[in-house]
Amino acid sequence: MSRLKNAPGEKLLFWIGSARNDLLKFPDAVQDEIGIALSVAQFGGKHPKAKPWKGEGPGILEIVEDYRGDAYRAVYTVKFEKAAYVLHAFQKKSPKGIKTAHADVEMISRRLKTASEDYEARYGKRET
Repeated sequence: MSRLKNAPGEKLLFWIGSARNDLLKFPDAVQDEIGIALSVAQFGGKHPKAKPWKGEGPGILEIVEDYRGDAYRAVYTVKFEKAAYVLHAFQKKSPKGIKTAHADVEMISRRLKTASEDYEARYGKRET
């Protein structure tokens, strides 16, 4: 359930593309764990299952959840002062072992650009 008002110190959370709908297809236990991790991120913390996402620089994190032999991931960014963005949620099915599929990596990159554009439209150009 969504709240109408954020708590003091809580960043707004925005979803890019199909990330929210994709997350809602995950098993309930996985949804709960990722939801907790995102809540921690909204308050400026880092959940123990969150780790840096390689390739897009600082402020991009991946929540890793293994459930009954399947691997689930949610990638989000906290690089903006007033908001966090969930960029992608997916079940990892890489044909090459631990490496994330190229299509998922490209999608995250595109959605990060979309998040930056959305943030600028909402809050103005951010300082770097």
